[in-house]
Amino acid sequence: MDVTFREDACRARKDYSATNLNTLRKFALAIVSQYKDKLSLRKRLFKAALNMDYLKKLLKI
Repeated sequence: MDVTFREDACRARKDYSATNLNTLRKFALAIVSQYKDKLSLRKRLFKAALNMDYLKKLLKI
């Protein structure tokens, strides 16, 4: 999972911020992993960040 989210480069280490970010990352990973298409996981996350229609498709809104 570190390859996808680059957790080693994250500077959130104070109090519960690292735990909270880890929970959000796992939640996002679970949502994106459920949707099956030919894109890699990293590309799906990037596409969802840039394209609101694709994000809605992932979230089924």
